[in-house]
Order: sequence, then C-alpha cells, then structure tokens
Amino acid sequence: MLPYRDSRLTKIVLAIFFIIIVGYAYYEARGIIYGPRINVSSGVQEVHDSFIVVSGNASRIAKLSMNGKEIPVTESGDFEEPYLLAPGLNRIVLDAEDRYGRTTHKTLQIVYVPSEEHPPSPIATSSPSGTTASSTVQ
Repeated sequence: MLPYRDSRLTKIVLAIFFIIIVGYAYYEARGIIYGPRINVSSGVQEVHDSFIVVSGNASRIAKLSMNGKEIPVTESGDFEEPYLLAPGLNRIVLDAEDRYGRTTHKTLQIVYVPSEEHPPSPIATSSPSGTTASSTVQ
C-alpha cells in the first residue's frame, strides 16, 4: 500500500474540496431554489404629493411590471418608476418573473391626501338688498 492513500492530510484535503464544490453549487443554484425577490418599502403610507417615484430593488428576475406595465431594471436590479396618484387609496402591484416562470407579487398601498397649501379664503359679496354675505372658494 502506498503511504499517501491512508494519509490523514489527503482525507482532509478531499473533504475541503467537496465542501467547496457543494458551496459553489449552492451559490449557483440560489436562483432556482429561491426564485425572484422584490425589495420595496411596504405597508400603508400616507403622502401629500400626487406625484411619487416607486423605487426599490429586484433580484433574480427576468422581467418586472408595475400594474401590468413592464418597467426597466438596471443590471444590479434597481428600478425607479414615476406614478401619479389619485386622491384616496392607491394600490400599486409589482409583479416579478424569473427565467423559470416563477412569479412573486408585492402590493404597495398608498393613501394620497391632498394638502391644503392655500386654505379656502372667504370672499365678501354684496346682495341686491345691500347686505354683505361671505362665501368660501373651494
């Protein structure tokens, strides 16, 4: 028998080699194992400006869409898309799909409350009888 076959050092080197191979296989298979992911701030948010920019990061995706419209994504997975809010509750649905056809969804709920920068000002008008009445411009 040759001395290197029973060597403890040989067994350790082989074990380390196989651990590295398994670790590399896991690293490469993450997309298959975990599927697409979308990172954005979630929860119900209240804003006072009707124009917002939805931004975040998506990983392991082939395409990303917001409310059914495909949006561009950088190579690192970052995205920014402008959105015009309607008064009240707005739901924005982000859909991501990977190259294997798996999908994930993220729903943002944003409440748009118009800010009253210029509060209604009273306007004085006179009636035909000579009395003064006030009304509010809305």
